[in-house]
Parts: sequence; C-alpha cells; structure tokens
Amino acid sequence: MSQAEDNGPAQSESDPAQTPAHGGGRAVLEQMGGISGLIYSSLPVVVFVPVSTAFGLMPAIGAALGVATLILIWRLFRRESVQPAVSGFFAVGISALIAYVVGESKGYFLLGIWSSLVYAVLFGISVIIRRPVVGYIWGWVNTHDRAWRDVRGAVMAFDIATVTWVAVFGSRFLVQQYLYDSDETGWLGFARIAMGWPLTAVAALVTYLAIRAAQRAIHEQAAVPNAEDSSD
Repeated sequence: MSQAEDNGPAQSESDPAQTPAHGGGRAVLEQMGGISGLIYSSLPVVVFVPVSTAFGLMPAIGAALGVATLILIWRLFRRESVQPAVSGFFAVGISALIAYVVGESKGYFLLGIWSSLVYAVLFGISVIIRRPVVGYIWGWVNTHDRAWRDVRGAVMAFDIATVTWVAVFGSRFLVQQYLYDSDETGWLGFARIAMGWPLTAVAALVTYLAIRAAQRAIHEQAAVPNAEDSSD
C-alpha cells in the first residue's frame, strides 16, 4: 500500500471547508480596499478640507493631488499591488476634477457619496435575488467553485455579511448626502473619515464570522454523504 493510501485521501487546497476563515476574511477585505487603502484614502481628505478653508478650492485641489501622488509613489516603492495604488490615485484625481467642475469644495466628496449609493444598491439586490456578493467575492479570491450556493447555511451567512455592507454603504450615503446638501464641507470631511475605516472594521468582523459559519455549513453538508457511504 502506498504512503498516500496509508495517510488517507489528500485534502484539496481549494476545499472551501478547509480554507482558514481568517485568510478568507482578509482576502475579502483586501478586495474591498483593505485597511491600508482606507487609511491612504483618508490622507488627501485630511489635507483637502483645511487647505480649502484657509486658501480656497484650487490650492486644496493641488494639495490633495500632491498627497495622492506621494501615496502612489510610496505604495509602488513598497511593492504593493499596483491596481489599488493606481485606482486610489485616480479616485482622488476624479474627485478633484468634480470639485473643479462644480466650483465648490464640497464637490470633492460627490464621487464617494454616489459610489456608496451604487454599492448599497448592488449589494442589496444581490441579497434579494439570493446571490450575496460577499459569497462570490469569497469564492473568487479562494479559487472556489459556486458549490456554496447549494448550502442553505452558507447562503444565509453570506446574506448577513452582505446586508452588513449594505448598512455601511447606505449610512455613508445618507449622512454624507445630508451634509453635502447642508453645505457642511468641514463636517463632510469628518464624516468621510469617521465613517471610513471604523465602519469597515465592523463590517469586516461580521464578514469574518460569516465566513466561519459558511465553512462550517459547507463542511457539515459534505460530511453527510461521506457518512452515508461509510454506512453502506
């Protein structure tokens, strides 16, 4: 008998039930920007608001773009993933362009406000049609198939995680849109930062717990046929 047979069947590296939950949770968070990405995205805002208050729109745009450029150089120097580094830079550039076109400092926040609404709607629809986005992201980053869709417990867990992200995106839109309509640029900048990584940390924790629950459900369902085969 071969050594492989002595040790029993080898576990597939892509088995969803065997994937560490912390790895899956971290991967999902990274696909949504990651903690470092949230911190980097806050720095241009931290610079933009006070410079705008003290010197006006154009100096604030220049300051935000300058900080975004330094962040891009720093992330590339550290050999971080190119895609989030470049996309973060372009997000600041687009926000600055919108502010310039609108002619008001508060226009800088429009991209983030309406992006939050779009994400809230998309994530919400995915739950309604029972295709939770978090489940698909988890499956994609771990090179899994869509077998989790046939496991009721896994779908429910991913539904809960996705609804949590809907609450995060929805609250960001409602609060920041209200501040935008009220011309509260300073508070808008504060809300952008305060509702950034803190809310994301809460949603990431729920996502981590949901992934653990989904993996248990998948493992339990996979164990049932094995138990029936053994009894035969």
